[in-house]
This record gives sequence, C-alpha cells and structure tokens, in this order.
Amino acid sequence: MTTIDTTQSTTLPGAQAESLLKQIAGWGPVTTIVIHLGSVFEFKGPFPDGSVGHGFYNLNGPVPGFHGHLNLGDVDHIAFQTKPHRGRESYALVFNNRNGDTIFKIFLGRDDQGELLAHQKAAFFELMQDENSQ
Repeated sequence: MTTIDTTQSTTLPGAQAESLLKQIAGWGPVTTIVIHLGSVFEFKGPFPDGSVGHGFYNLNGPVPGFHGHLNLGDVDHIAFQTKPHRGRESYALVFNNRNGDTIFKIFLGRDDQGELLAHQKAAFFELMQDENSQ
C-alpha cells in the first residue's frame, strides 16, 4: 500500500465513507485506483452504487463492469488530494486506514479533451469547503 501524498490537510472521518461513495456514484465517470504490492489497478467509468451487507459495502455495478466488496470499517479517514499530475490539475478522494496507508483513490473524471469535469470539481471543492467550515 502507499501512504497518502496530499498538499491539503483536509480530511473527512471514515464514518462518512458510505455516504460519500453514494454521492460519487452519481458523479459520472471517475478513475478508481488501487495500488497493491507494486501493481496499479485502474478503473475508468462511473463508480457503482452499493449497499451494505455481510459487513461490506458491496458495489452493484453493471456486468461487465466494476464490482467489489469494500470493508468500510477499515477506512479511518478520507483525504482530499489536490496536486498536479503530469503538469495538469488533478483531484482525488483518498481512502486511508488508521496507519495512513491508502486503501484506494477516486480521481475526478475528464472530458474528451482531457479537462476535468466541471460538476465533479465543484462537488469536490464543496465537500472540502464544508469540512473546513466545521
């Protein structure tokens, strides 16, 4: 796993992971990244809606598509990553465990010209601002 690398210190408590994932499911295409033992797995497309069952948040995406079972109990905090990637602005929500290890990241999506999707960027900054104002 990797440790968080952000330029912002804003975080959400892990208890908000389920409600945040339900919001993200309505955002449209994003890039979800899981880094495990030196390999990087990416999924580009809508983050699927999910529901809690048997101790996991179960992703209910279409087949074929993105599926999985997330142990949200392991999410201690969610960081707002705001750092350039390859010289371009880039934003992600980084789901971390209590040791600061990254479980997975969800990057904002881009349009056909490679520009960030404006509605996602607005939602990201609204979440960050709401957390900073508390």
